[in-house]
Amino acid sequence: MEGSWISILPFLVVIPIAVWTKQVLPGLLVGLLIGSYLHTPSLIGGMETMLHYIVQALIDKNNIEIIVFLYSFSGLIGMIKTSGGIKGFVEKAAEKIDTKKKALLLTYVSTIGTFSAPTFRFVTIAPIMRALLKKVKMTTKELGFVIETTATPIIVLIPVATAFVGYMVSIIQISLQNQKITEDPYTMFIKSIPYNFFAFVIILVGIYLSFFHHSKSNAPTQVETEAEEEEDWHTCHPAVSKDLPSKPWNLLVPLILVILLTLFLTWWSGHTKANSFFGAFIKADVLQAMVVSLLITILLSAFFFLFQRFKINDLITSFVTGGNDLMSVVLLLSVVWGLSSVAEDLGFSQFITAHSGWIPQMFVTPLLFLFGAAVSYFIGSAWGTWGILMPLGVSIASVSGVSLPLIIGAVFASGSFGAFSSPLSDDTNTIAKILNLSVVDYARYKLKPALIAAVIAAVLYTATIFFI
Repeated sequence: MEGSWISILPFLVVIPIAVWTKQVLPGLLVGLLIGSYLHTPSLIGGMETMLHYIVQALIDKNNIEIIVFLYSFSGLIGMIKTSGGIKGFVEKAAEKIDTKKKALLLTYVSTIGTFSAPTFRFVTIAPIMRALLKKVKMTTKELGFVIETTATPIIVLIPVATAFVGYMVSIIQISLQNQKITEDPYTMFIKSIPYNFFAFVIILVGIYLSFFHHSKSNAPTQVETEAEEEEDWHTCHPAVSKDLPSKPWNLLVPLILVILLTLFLTWWSGHTKANSFFGAFIKADVLQAMVVSLLITILLSAFFFLFQRFKINDLITSFVTGGNDLMSVVLLLSVVWGLSSVAEDLGFSQFITAHSGWIPQMFVTPLLFLFGAAVSYFIGSAWGTWGILMPLGVSIASVSGVSLPLIIGAVFASGSFGAFSSPLSDDTNTIAKILNLSVVDYARYKLKPALIAAVIAAVLYTATIFFI
């Protein structure tokens, strides 16, 4: 079976099922199941093989660290919400902001402290902007668009202290291992950041809309008017509910701690292996440093909240509830790891090596990006798209001779397109709910600028091959 066409069957099944069900996990599970039965074609043996691949993925040291990081990070956000950190930040900011320019500047500047995850960005910024709709002379759709350009497109470019970085490095790691490539996955992630062209272009579009584009309508939309009459911004998300206390420092202190500790411990883990300050970051065990920094932050934050007389039961409950919100991602990761491993054992790399050499080198990256953008739009998941396409992209890069960071950047860019533009994405649905917009209308509004940015990115991928 080595190198046979059946090695790509698991991936061929994943995409149509994901598009049909509008969910990534069913497609991945079916792909893993098919791959397991191809590997061990017996009734019980196929199920045992599937279990083996999932268990092997979950007992890997780096994979466990990634799971701990994701769960703990989401748990910390849960404690911050319960302690009133997000609500307090929103209320204080809303008191100080009284013009469109200030509101938009806050949207961009606040990225420094709230870049951890897209939903985190939305629940800290969107309620402020909603409270200032009369002062911010933009239509609600324009407002949502600008806010979204400061979420996923920026977060995918940040290499530390985000909910994305652990997952992104993990996807690179399993893809490199499948190809027997010894490059450090985190270093590859850092090198790929400049090639996430879609993220850079859509950020520039957002800046243009924010500061240089004048809305044709200075009046609030009908949706805005109704929202103002019926309810205030405290009802737009549980994280800013009236029932919560208002304590902005409960947001700022944990975020400052986790950022500073991550930077320090990353340097510390590599400083004995390098001769320079910046060299220490290259030699560092970044994933372990991020996990340890996060665990220290959770412990110190818990003491900080207990000092304010928050009940320990409430903090534990909010931590567990927040962590459990990410269990679907942990399940997704374990299946992605298993699927990549079984496909590799079936001869996936050998098949790609034998049958993809006919593609002209200059078209490899743009075609991969456009294909991934289409997949991510129809499934609405950046993480799902990355899990499906990264093994394929790295395999093609090793065959075609295309720069590995360029291919990795293109895969991440393709997932970013879907997360930003798809009506099925969590980003679209969350921001539409907070701003009281129709999901379909809002997604349709974003699609045109997103497509323009995608075309520009595809052109850049075609041109870049001549310069690297």
